[in-house]
Amino acid sequence: MAVVEITEAAAYEVKDMLQQNDMADGYLKIKINGGGCTGLTYGMSAEAEPGENDEVLEVHGLKILVEKYDKPVLDGTRIDFKQSLMGGGFQIDNPNAIASCGCGSSFRTAKVAGSPEDC
Repeated sequence: MAVVEITEAAAYEVKDMLQQNDMADGYLKIKINGGGCTGLTYGMSAEAEPGENDEVLEVHGLKILVEKYDKPVLDGTRIDFKQSLMGGGFQIDNPNAIASCGCGSSFRTAKVAGSPEDC
């Protein structure tokens, strides 16, 4: 199993976004940042090329970058895209998260607490 699982719906959405931004051959980078009420936040960005510390994955034809330092925190994470009457959005389910803030925008794991901010 890959470090990160991307559903077909999420992969389609990202590939469409990359294409709309003239980056059809680009990568989705998934990373962990410090911050938020609980200590860690997710980051996703479009990248033209892999960085020095990036591992390249491919799921549903989408090229994904994960920094080697983030792999233990992201291991087993599932990213989906859900459409609703209020619009669409990505949903991240990380089995390593043991706590999250009330708004759901930050988390921590048993081994990595990050740098919580006052909220």
